[in-house]
Amino acid sequence: MDANQPLESPKVRWDLSALFSGLDDPRIEETWQKAHERADAFAENYRGKINAWGLSAQTLADAIREIESIFNEVAKPMGFGHLLFATDSGDAAIGAFLQRQRERGTELSVKTMFFELELQAAPQAEIDRVLDDPVLAGYRHYIQSSRAYSPFRLSESEEIILEETANTGNRAWVRLFEELTANQVFKLHVPGAAGPVDSTQQEVLALLRDPSRATRQAAADSLTASLKELERVLVFNYNNLLQDKAVEDRLRKFEYPEQSRHLANELDRETVDLVVEMCKKHYGLVERFYNVKREILGLPELTHIDRYAPLFDTEELVGWDRAKEIVLHSFASFSPVIEARAREFFDQNWIDAEPRKGKQGGAFCAYNTPDTHPVVFQSYLNRIDDVTTLAHELGHGVHASLSRAQSYLNFHGTLPLAELASTFGEMLVFEKLVSGASLKDSLALYADKIEGTFATVFRQASMFAFERRCHTSRRAQGELTAEQFGDFWQEEMQAMFGSSVKFGDQHRMWWTYVGHFIFAPFYVYAYSFGELLVLSLYQMAKAEGPSFADKYVELLKLGGSLSPHDLMQTVGVDLRSEAFWEAGFQAMEKMVTEFERLWSEYQPA
Repeated sequence: MDANQPLESPKVRWDLSALFSGLDDPRIEETWQKAHERADAFAENYRGKINAWGLSAQTLADAIREIESIFNEVAKPMGFGHLLFATDSGDAAIGAFLQRQRERGTELSVKTMFFELELQAAPQAEIDRVLDDPVLAGYRHYIQSSRAYSPFRLSESEEIILEETANTGNRAWVRLFEELTANQVFKLHVPGAAGPVDSTQQEVLALLRDPSRATRQAAADSLTASLKELERVLVFNYNNLLQDKAVEDRLRKFEYPEQSRHLANELDRETVDLVVEMCKKHYGLVERFYNVKREILGLPELTHIDRYAPLFDTEELVGWDRAKEIVLHSFASFSPVIEARAREFFDQNWIDAEPRKGKQGGAFCAYNTPDTHPVVFQSYLNRIDDVTTLAHELGHGVHASLSRAQSYLNFHGTLPLAELASTFGEMLVFEKLVSGASLKDSLALYADKIEGTFATVFRQASMFAFERRCHTSRRAQGELTAEQFGDFWQEEMQAMFGSSVKFGDQHRMWWTYVGHFIFAPFYVYAYSFGELLVLSLYQMAKAEGPSFADKYVELLKLGGSLSPHDLMQTVGVDLRSEAFWEAGFQAMEKMVTEFERLWSEYQPA
């Protein structure tokens, strides 16, 4: 690792030319014009022919291939707008461009909406008759997953109204949140500095991991003060999104708030509730770990500013080139195929890692389309956790790259399995880092890994519980106050940590920066699933040896062509098995035990 001295953030920006050259690329308008012409022809050729007796397998296959091709093309300007906005949400021209792409997408969606509605309404006997025809072999899962929505579909005119109003409804509220939080200036009063420093949200959040408790407190003060400035708008915004979902759920006759997410994830309520309840049952692991951490830090108690504090006074910095080397070497130790796919991201400039004003927080991998390539987004600040974030997102990237073997409708897997390769990538990097580390560094690495795992499993389960309370309370009581949201947040987070960490009043507001609550309700439990699944799967990989890597690569190549249950059965996993999920918690317990052993060995007699 690099010496512990200031390092410049990498000047790494992505190349999006596989999509378009810029806002004024004439191919953008050409794409939309051709797509609308094809959509008009599609409607003329297929309206009334899908929901009909005597449906031909060939007709259905031809229709699916055509609509898939149209969707593949319009995903490019839509995705391009989102990617530009993610890196420069303060640019009004980019914001207007993104909005225009959404509006053009709505116009096209209105023209083609009839197809999926007819597919969902088609007589089951007709679907059963054609489903096994070889011409539909590649679309069997798409047809079945689409028809799962049959009980919740509205009429075409109603669906059009919902789509037409979404751009000035829930999508507009999401955009407002993104613009506010990405462009808010956080005044940071660093101890010893001459005056306040203007910082981004990502920079302030990163300082919550600083070795200095005074700096962590300053970061917490800055985060809280800036969020407080936005509180009224963010609370009103979230109330509107909660109500918007409640109205749509009522119209579609969904029985409970998270049902639509379960349907999209192709998971039943029983499986989700099983995993979430198992998380709660194992909360004691969190308290056990943080009690040891408090002892190591020598503090009388841990608070919200100490949760991610490093164990020791110094934290080594990891420059971009070294991070690249660590990740690629770790991936290569498992599979040369995975390493080669990850290396493309560096060689072809498929990563945007430079921190800068106007860039949104968080990290993600955008799959784009099978005939282009995925890209990775993060703000790399030279910290060890940035290395694991890079490994996480490159895991997604490898998954997306391998999934390009599928056509567009089979390209994306469901959210719980979307985390499969990302968390696997993190595990590979963790083992690489710890294998050559000193006792002190091993202790720190285990602490970082355990905290990351807890944040992914237990914290996401806690946030899922928070969301459920918000949605159900909004429906039962009407508009909620900042105090009510704060109460829900504190109670659910505190339950996870027990008596080991005390969350102060500042923490009451920190739910307001969590974007997943805004743009993807109930997304968060997918992280719990993904991490637990990988913890168990990783043990299988170690037990089986090199032959597992080939099966794993083949699994990733399947993309979203099968249901989660069917996909995981290809590697011998039953998602409904409590014993399988329990193996993930056992893996966490082993990590905590090893952490305790390392501390016992390290601490002075």
